[in-house]
Amino acid sequence: MLFELHKEDQSTKARKGILKTDHGNIETPIFMPVGTLGTVKAVKPEDLRDKIHAQIILGNAYHLYLRPGCDIIEEAGGLHRFMQWDGPILTDSGGYQIYSLSDNRELKEKGAHFKSHLDGSKHLFTPENVVEIQRVLGSDIMMLLDECPPYPCSYEYAKESMELTHRWAERGRKAFLDTESKYGHRQYQFGIIQGGTYEDLRKESTQFMTEQDFEGLAIGGLSVGEPAELMYEMADLNTDLMPAGKPRYLMGVGTPANLLHCVALGIDMFDCVMPTRNARNGQIFTRHGIINIRNAKWKNHHKVFDKEFPSDVSQKYTMSYLHHLFRNSELLGLELTSIHNLTFYLWLMEQMRKRIKDGTFSDWYAGMAEQVDQKI
Repeated sequence: MLFELHKEDQSTKARKGILKTDHGNIETPIFMPVGTLGTVKAVKPEDLRDKIHAQIILGNAYHLYLRPGCDIIEEAGGLHRFMQWDGPILTDSGGYQIYSLSDNRELKEKGAHFKSHLDGSKHLFTPENVVEIQRVLGSDIMMLLDECPPYPCSYEYAKESMELTHRWAERGRKAFLDTESKYGHRQYQFGIIQGGTYEDLRKESTQFMTEQDFEGLAIGGLSVGEPAELMYEMADLNTDLMPAGKPRYLMGVGTPANLLHCVALGIDMFDCVMPTRNARNGQIFTRHGIINIRNAKWKNHHKVFDKEFPSDVSQKYTMSYLHHLFRNSELLGLELTSIHNLTFYLWLMEQMRKRIKDGTFSDWYAGMAEQVDQKI
């Protein structure tokens, strides 16, 4: 089995478990740093492992297919060897990227026709070739091809989109079961629940994806512009209906406060570009709130921002120095803040696992969510 459920909180739906892959075990709930192009931006693989303590990272089939291309990655022996990362990898199918190319794509029964955002060249993703691409990448967990509807959208659009995703899911599951890993390690496939923000469609999609017997299930189509409370409502609805014995992945989420609330709703896995993208813009996430290191008030602040937090960056480098790096566009600033933010996200997930285990999660998470969300 891919997933073992070890502990459930008594007052919330929070749960602690373990994912078992051939590249290592993953303790859940877990956050996956995003390595879209085979790199978590501004962070070396050895720092991901030794400083940040990442257990699994995310790559993207759409971007890696376009560059460097599947032939290059296959020649290298798969994505793990290509990027020198020996831990587990999850790859997204590219459905969200195709969604973001709404002016340059056409959805048909066969698949998604799209133009490359790089050079305008034309391509086709089908449920079958997306499986083959991810076989070449060699990820431990692959996602099926889906359509992510925009928010807001009409009920009719959400229903047609969901039904297309369901038909693609049947084809993608068959393609997965009819093929084998190229590199000798086990690969798993997750289904993706859609249905927009309509309760009946979410229920229908959850039931359908459960019946396909994927190794895990993802909640898609959220965090696309809807209010946070609506996202929580839909996630809560989905986790009530998802099988307890399989991992639950909420795609593209989110802020530290989002993670805390969604773990309480029974989510096991998360990914988001926020910790690294915001780091490159000078935003630092801490236990006490959010810092904008570009602000002038840090110019003469010759103290570290959290000497008790287990991160070299927070214990060693002063606010004035980090401010200086960003005000002068020094690359070191991007590296240090990226390492810190990811360290914080993974630390926060570790704290949640500990709290679930010792039974204190329900009394702690809401206050912590409010604390980490405030501006400093």
